[in-house]
Amino acid sequence: MDSQQERTSRQQRHGIGGIGWAIIGTVFFGSLLAIGILPRLSQRSELEAAVKEASTLPSVNVMTAHRAAATTNLELPGSVVALNQTTIYARSTGYLRRWYADIGDRVQAGQLLAEIDSPDTDQQVLQAKAELAQAQANVSQTRASLAKGVADLKQARANLLLALQSWQRWKVLVNQGAVAQQDADTRYATYQANLANVEAAQNTVNSDSANVEAAQANVFASRANFQRYSVLQSYKKVTAPFAGVITARNVNSGALITGGTGNTNTSNTTSTSNTTGTSSTNTSLYTIAAYDALNVNVSVPQSSSALVQAGQTAQITVRELPQRVFSGKVVRTSNAIDPNTRTLLTQLEVQNLDGALRPGMYATVKFAINRPNPPFVIPGSALVVNAEGTQVATVTKNQTVHYQKVGVGRDYGTEIEITSGLTGNESLITTPTVDETEGLRVQPVAQKAK
Repeated sequence: MDSQQERTSRQQRHGIGGIGWAIIGTVFFGSLLAIGILPRLSQRSELEAAVKEASTLPSVNVMTAHRAAATTNLELPGSVVALNQTTIYARSTGYLRRWYADIGDRVQAGQLLAEIDSPDTDQQVLQAKAELAQAQANVSQTRASLAKGVADLKQARANLLLALQSWQRWKVLVNQGAVAQQDADTRYATYQANLANVEAAQNTVNSDSANVEAAQANVFASRANFQRYSVLQSYKKVTAPFAGVITARNVNSGALITGGTGNTNTSNTTSTSNTTGTSSTNTSLYTIAAYDALNVNVSVPQSSSALVQAGQTAQITVRELPQRVFSGKVVRTSNAIDPNTRTLLTQLEVQNLDGALRPGMYATVKFAINRPNPPFVIPGSALVVNAEGTQVATVTKNQTVHYQKVGVGRDYGTEIEITSGLTGNESLITTPTVDETEGLRVQPVAQKAK
């Protein structure tokens, strides 16, 4: 009996222990399950809240700025001008006898262009020539007078020497008592007279020498005057100062020409060959331009002025010759910015041996600019210009809108250069609106830069 009770008691104890262990295990595994599920449930709630919040934020398209190319083309308008162009005026006064060149004619340096009838100049040349001959004759006459004066001086000196010796001999005879004092005084008076004659002859020689010098100077002046009128006479033939093309003829045969520098009325001048009725006084005869080499003037903006240097090459095109590309070289700049246009006058030289380019043409000049630190480029729509200045709208790491001031460079139309204000890491709103105010939370949507 006792044994049976003991066995029953042990079985009950073993049963209670199993249940307890089952309960403990259940509690243990329940705790583990709670530890694993509760954080997930919390994270899920937060995620759902974030998704809900994100779905309520306005979305904006964003992009990052990209660097411009290291080499860029700078296209500017230019004006073709002649390397050497001048207006030819007459130096001789008269009537135009004949002209030999018309507009469009190519002429060489020294080629005869026109002849002028100048009777006044011809007479002045004859008069100057006669005055020169008269001056030369006067020199000969004064030289002959000088020669006679020199001979008279020699004779007077010889007479003076003879009178001196005679007086000295008579002086000795007077001391010896051989002759009277009166005779010695006569010899002394003769000596004094000859001395005066020598002085007078010397003065005559000096005067004749001065006359010779004056006559010689008069010859020089007359010769210079004659040469001057001879040169003016040579201007009756008007020649080309250099090789080029005649771009204007302003007179006809028979027109009165006044020698000068173009200070007369030239309102009736014309660049056409049919200048009928040109009878007014007009010293402007021709305009000539050299075409073999031309200049192209370009106004470079101040922002690009430091990038254009002497010796740099550029491509030059004109609308009328679409298949031709001319090569030009920068030969000089004004080295000063025009305060009115804020541009730098730059001059390029281009060869034009075939005469395809003409002065006055409108040209397009393309420079290849190398930039060691190229600026950023953004879409033009990303730029905001308001009372605060020039800005771009960015999205911060906290997904809030922030407006950043920037400096702009060249405008390419759809894109624009940013010279300052960006680091390249900003998320730029591609098309900001007035609703996107400073500090507004937004949902950025990344887009690739074009």
